[in-house]
Amino acid sequence: MKLGIMQPYFLPYIGYFQLIKAVDKYVIYDDVNYINKGWINRNNILLNGQKYLFTLSLLGASQNKLINEIFVEENQSKLLKTLETAYKKAPYFENIFPLIQNIFDYEYKNLGKFVGNSIIQIADYLNIKTDFIYSSAIKKENTLKGQEKILYICKTLNATKYINAIGGQELYDKEIFKQNNIELNFLQTQIVDYKQFKNDFVPYLSILDVLMFNSVEEIGKMLDKFELV
Repeated sequence: MKLGIMQPYFLPYIGYFQLIKAVDKYVIYDDVNYINKGWINRNNILLNGQKYLFTLSLLGASQNKLINEIFVEENQSKLLKTLETAYKKAPYFENIFPLIQNIFDYEYKNLGKFVGNSIIQIADYLNIKTDFIYSSAIKKENTLKGQEKILYICKTLNATKYINAIGGQELYDKEIFKQNNIELNFLQTQIVDYKQFKNDFVPYLSILDVLMFNSVEEIGKMLDKFELV
């Protein structure tokens, strides 16, 4: 069984969804510490032909709290309006904007669940059949940290293969995973360009940008453009 484990990122880049599609089960890692100025509640979109950083407003955000101990502010109308302004002339706006509105309307404002729901909804729209589970729902010894905690989750869920984002090469040791009868690979995204507006292509933006300019079928092909190392 192929397993992926990542913190919940809000409207992350396409590589995040490539990883979800590449595994059988995906763990939304919601019971680890929140990271300030990370990707949990922000990402980049295209606004007026340029990369623009947006932020989901939070209540009581702190690196001393777990992701699932933080909450999303009720009123996100300003951010929603920014997203609408940025993409209202995009070819798939009429398909995607209702999906985004539905994501913002999610009743549970716990950051882990709110962002997790956004990931699950987009994966469903893209016909990704991966099973999801929240790490907070897995019984484990919470004193475990880093690689040991990941290994414990892998063993608990009977994973034979663990796939992580390419940045995980600095965190995880293939030999240690092998000693635990788990194959470790890292997913390297290939740059996939597509027509945006009349600007030069701006890569590595939020999945929202990909959704606004491409059909489900086109995105399906993009999701397979990666290399496992």
